[in-house]
Amino acid sequence: MSLPRRRPMLPTDPRIRLYTDENIHTLLAEVDERGRKFGLIWPSATTDRTIDGRILVRFNTAPASTLLNLLSLLLAAERDADRCDS
Repeated sequence: MSLPRRRPMLPTDPRIRLYTDENIHTLLAEVDERGRKFGLIWPSATTDRTIDGRILVRFNTAPASTLLNLLSLLLAAERDADRCDS
């Protein structure tokens, strides 16, 4: 599997502050849907609290950047799987 071409987003990245609670819930749903294909299931993942303008995601109180980086990895894995299938 090849790694994504972009660098992981850091928890201190200022773009994180642009994500609303609703945005994060949408991303959680997407991670849940895409992760199931790879056996990754987080039934209790949800937003937690906001610290210094950053929404935390509740799977071990991870910052939203962890969610975005995980989604990026899942998307890269899907692309690689699609390339292998063709």
